[in-house]
This record gives sequence, C-alpha cells and structure tokens, in this order.
Amino acid sequence: MHCTRCGSPLPPGATSCPNCGQPVPVQAAAYAPVPGPTVPNYLVQAILVTLCCCLPFGVVAIVYAAQVNGKLAGGDMNGAMESSRNAKMWCWIALGAGLVAQCLWLAMFGASFLAQLKNMPH
Repeated sequence: MHCTRCGSPLPPGATSCPNCGQPVPVQAAAYAPVPGPTVPNYLVQAILVTLCCCLPFGVVAIVYAAQVNGKLAGGDMNGAMESSRNAKMWCWIALGAGLVAQCLWLAMFGASFLAQLKNMPH
C-alpha cells in the first residue's frame, strides 16, 4: 500500500505515512488497498513522434516511456517520475527536430522549384 499524499510505500499496519505524516484511514488500510498516484508514461506520444517526426529522438523517448510502468511496479516512484519527465522532454525534442527538418526540406524544395522555373524557356 502507498501513501495517498506522497506515494511512499507504507509498512503493514501503519496508521500514518512515515515520510509525510499523512494519516492512513483505518477502513482503507484494513479492507482495500489505496492505489498509488499515477505517473504518465507518454508512450503514445513517443511512438507518434518516432513515426511522424524524428526517429532517433523518438526512440529515446520510447525507451524512457517504457521504463515508467516498470519502475512504478517496483515501487520506485522517484525513478518513475524522472523517466516520465525524460520521456516528455524527448517527445518535445523529437517534435521540434521534426518540424525544423520539415521546414528545411520545404525551403530546399522551394528553392529548387524556383531555380527550375528560372531555367525554363519563355
């Protein structure tokens, strides 16, 4: 069982969280486990930016996104949050790199098209 305020694991029979002092409701502790806080893994976003924007940076985002649920299952809340932040950051980097690459490609295509128009006989 985990604390509802900070997500720290609670020892069996605890009446309050040893980390933050949050009282543990007796009914919740005795009858039903309280789910820990959720951490977004950004896996869908990572896959989308990998396929649509920038493959190398997207793969890094997928790796971090895949670590989140495993770390949560192992009780490593801080590690899960760090992997989540890294996955989000690499998703944004991949999106930005993809947009820059697309803009450069369009500029080069446009310049090539204009050069061909100039060389056409009138």
